[in-house]
Amino acid sequence: MSLNNTPVADRVHIGIFGRRNAGKSSLINALTGQELAIVSEVEGTTTDPVSKAMELLPLGPVVIIDTPGLDDVGDLGKLRINKTYQVLNKTDIAILVIDAALGMNDFDKAILERIKDKNIPYVIVYNKCELAEVSENDENSIYVSTVTGENIKELKELLPTLVKENKAEYPIISDKVVSDDSVVLVIPIDSSAPKGRLILPQQQTIRELLECGCTTLVCRDTELEQTLAKLREAPKYVITDSQAFKKVSPVVKGDICLTSFSILFARHKGNLEQLVKGASKLDSLNDGDCILISEGCTHHRQCGDIGTVKLPAWIRKYTNKEISFEFTSGTEFPYDLSKYSLVIHCGGCMLNEREMKYRIKCAADQGVPITNYGMTIAHTNGILRRSLEIFPEVSELLQ
Repeated sequence: MSLNNTPVADRVHIGIFGRRNAGKSSLINALTGQELAIVSEVEGTTTDPVSKAMELLPLGPVVIIDTPGLDDVGDLGKLRINKTYQVLNKTDIAILVIDAALGMNDFDKAILERIKDKNIPYVIVYNKCELAEVSENDENSIYVSTVTGENIKELKELLPTLVKENKAEYPIISDKVVSDDSVVLVIPIDSSAPKGRLILPQQQTIRELLECGCTTLVCRDTELEQTLAKLREAPKYVITDSQAFKKVSPVVKGDICLTSFSILFARHKGNLEQLVKGASKLDSLNDGDCILISEGCTHHRQCGDIGTVKLPAWIRKYTNKEISFEFTSGTEFPYDLSKYSLVIHCGGCMLNEREMKYRIKCAADQGVPITNYGMTIAHTNGILRRSLEIFPEVSELLQ
């Protein structure tokens, strides 16, 4: 995969923060050498966070996020500021832009404290240094000019030192296989499957298995039984789309380890232990409880959508309770989760690791159980313990 094709979720996310007219957009243009952001003397030109995936040498594939000014005003301004603070949840490197002629004020100090609280690597960029008396750069600050180009190269060279290798704490599956292992991937092709391509978790799992030297076979759920019968030796794993768990489980003999893409990604970029524990909440729901079903991406909802149609139906059938549901997608994730008895999240393939873990931690901090689609489906089909055999240290958490 070339750098230009690196998935957004696997890129270093650089958030640009600061007051209106501090020069955030000008800095983005100077860093990239392109006119990516609109520059204007009019305050509040950037009204919403704007993301751009690109290559930023010497750092590599990144997502640069331009944010509204921290000192925006009015009711709309407050909403924009809230959006700016939300960007911190997915920021790997924070750049706080200060007008060097004005210095740091309370708006800047407030977001700097939030950046530090979240342990986000950061640099304070004093822009417009041609208009101010310049102090020496230190470990966390640098004086630049987007007009003259002073210290822009130095800033670009500083950024890679601020972030660890952009690699998830856990792989998808590479630590569970060895060369020559065979793995069968079950990928249903139905009306909800994207035309002409596989979804990202499927692509990434296949790529990781190939890099490990594994034999990877892909089939639909309707051909799984024939596929297994043709193999001279049983595969080490069968990995299925979670929606096919009910159909796949009886076909896969007990001596073959069965799991799902969603469960693999729960460990890859989430908190597997917490999500496993959260699934048990499905057994103690009561009439009137409310569940939040949250997706990390936005897509066109189809008839029979898994998040808004299938999951609620399966849960109501499993619990035999009158449960209500609320839904969020994309960047929308409630800060206050207290009204919910359970949060069920998608696999988070379109979110970076920092944002996925932030959402899980939000639930933990508020004492709200959280699980994901795959574990919910496995649990309601009575096969969650089996689907976690690939992670025996975690399956012991099941009651």
